[in-house]
Amino acid sequence: MYDQPRSNSHQASMTFEEMLERVRYEGAYPTRERAAEAVHHVLAALGRQLTGDERVDLAQCLPVEAALALAASVPDIEPLTGWGFVKDLAARTGATPATARWDTGAVLVTVTRLTGHDLLARILHQLPEGYALLFGQAELRRPEPAAA
Repeated sequence: MYDQPRSNSHQASMTFEEMLERVRYEGAYPTRERAAEAVHHVLAALGRQLTGDERVDLAQCLPVEAALALAASVPDIEPLTGWGFVKDLAARTGATPATARWDTGAVLVTVTRLTGHDLLARILHQLPEGYALLFGQAELRRPEPAAA
């Protein structure tokens, strides 16, 4: 039996060109090419962090070009915190951490528009702490296990 694609009840479809324009606006980038560069780098980095159904479902929400950038990266064995994600992105792209953080925010806020609340919650649950802010969401503390 083959897995059937899961429907995303909040799939606000967007073309890749519309996505680039939204990222360009969010990041105040001077050109569409700069926005495309940010999209490629950030989604490739996110692809190194996500696994399983969340990765597949996210790819289904994205325009094809963006989904390919996400899916082209092999997931890392050790997950990174949100700050570790930004530092890793900066090191891989030769950018400063501030620029990498800016790029991450511009891209992931746009991705949030495409995912819907349920999928975003699943993605954030899978990732270590520090990612909610990168997606433009409030960072809520996870409950501590009760002491025995």
